[in-house]
Amino acid sequence: MKTSEAKKALHGKNAVELQTELEALLKEQFGLRMQAATQQLTNNAKLNSVRKGIARVRTLIHQKKAEGAKA
Repeated sequence: MKTSEAKKALHGKNAVELQTELEALLKEQFGLRMQAATQQLTNNAKLNSVRKGIARVRTLIHQKKAEGAKA
């Protein structure tokens, strides 16, 4: 999935769905960090893409909270 498609999919989710997505990404990041620490990680770029995904989700969560506060 391209990044633009992933962004569009995230924009369509509500706050609860974004929170579950964030939790899943954080668990995935933890697993990848453990693999990297034990020299089992084969795709190092995956760790970076998960970090960026976490940042995207957190940004959307904060934006939705700010929109809710304005309304």
